Amino acid sequence: MSRWILTLAASIAVSLALNACGSAEQKRTDNTNYEKRRHAMVARQLMSRDIEEQAVIDAMAAVPRHRFVPEDVRDMAYSDHPLPIGHDQTISQPYIVALMTELAQVDSSEKVLEVGTGSGYQAAVLAELCDSVFTMEIVEPLGRRADSALNALGYGDRVHVRIGDGYKGWPEQAPFDAIVVTAAPEKAPPPLIEQLADSGRLVIPVGDFYQDLIVIERRGDSTIRYPVIPVRFVPMTGDGVEGQ
Repeated sequence: MSRWILTLAASIAVSLALNACGSAEQKRTDNTNYEKRRHAMVARQLMSRDIEEQAVIDAMAAVPRHRFVPEDVRDMAYSDHPLPIGHDQTISQPYIVALMTELAQVDSSEKVLEVGTGSGYQAAVLAELCDSVFTMEIVEPLGRRADSALNALGYGDRVHVRIGDGYKGWPEQAPFDAIVVTAAPEKAPPPLIEQLADSGRLVIPVGDFYQDLIVIERRGDSTIRYPVIPVRFVPMTGDGVEGQ
């Protein structure tokens, strides 16, 4: 009887070891496949268009987008369109993330505010370029999930997540050298413009049904605004948003 038990135990141990090896190999294969898809995405969706800043290209190549989307859409993580992340929110198309990052003109010495953490992906891309990213999410479950994903990938020391109304910004940490907004108000929120540093840049989609991605640059007490491209983002919510 004891010999049978020992044999069974040995068989179970071998089986578990084989399964563990198989799981590890599958994980390595999956990671390799995702990495190939990510580099293909950078080449086909970004470099073949108008994304030219090498630092932005490198950041997009470094951040594993598939780690920021739900498992049921993970196979589409590097496709050329937005994806649902729950709570009626989306993760933006990779090109739009790269474009907004490029327009923000972030460097390592600057402090950045992101309004609309969502999945956490845009914050991770920004964190590849600077050491200080403050990001706000009004939908608490999304903010908590993004914070967990960012910490798991090692961005916790550079990205600070707050659950709250991004329309009001983060005045305690202002001024910001760049502000990136990933939801669309009808007009640029005055608190965000006020929280820009001199020469700071606000990258934001504005409009109701028809939206434009615009850049607002602060010059002392005045601002310079210019449109970039038509876009479609989820509406901004919060106490200060018109119509709320």
